[in-house]
Amino acid sequence: MPDQHQTITLGGGCFWCTEAVYVKVRGIVDVESGYTNGHVKRPSYEQVCTGSTGHAEVVKLVFDPAQISLREILEIFFVIHDPTTLDAQGNDHGTQYRSGIYFSSPDQEAVAKDVIAELATSGIYRRPIVTEVLPLNNYSPAEDYHQDYFARNPHQGYCLAVAAPKVAKFRKTFARLALDA
Repeated sequence: MPDQHQTITLGGGCFWCTEAVYVKVRGIVDVESGYTNGHVKRPSYEQVCTGSTGHAEVVKLVFDPAQISLREILEIFFVIHDPTTLDAQGNDHGTQYRSGIYFSSPDQEAVAKDVIAELATSGIYRRPIVTEVLPLNNYSPAEDYHQDYFARNPHQGYCLAVAAPKVAKFRKTFARLALDA
């Protein structure tokens, strides 16, 4: 990874959906689905799904700030998921589906908190934003079969019903940042 690249980790519900969007974003160099901020070392998907490990399903994004800013990445994040639902996204419920921004530097923390403060006062959301902003802790990649899940399973029911509409919403709202625009 070249020195100019940065990493930010985001939890926006099911990692299949979040990954499906960010692999289409100009300036994102790598996307990896994983688990973070729980207390079990290298948990399995099955363990995380019980809610007992404390982990969130996340995507770790490596990006080139010369092509896309953290602010733009977070603007996408807040459009493609509901940051006002605690421990849930749509029909997915549990602490592993919480909304979170897991930063690796004080600068990233400041940008995240600024974006949330701006959104909170904008009137866009009817309910308070519950997105947690915490240092990245105890991250581990998800199993291989979760990586590039949408790309490998575009006709799977969940992908058609949930991931595909998020990708379409991203393309419509952020056409200038879409790789295939």
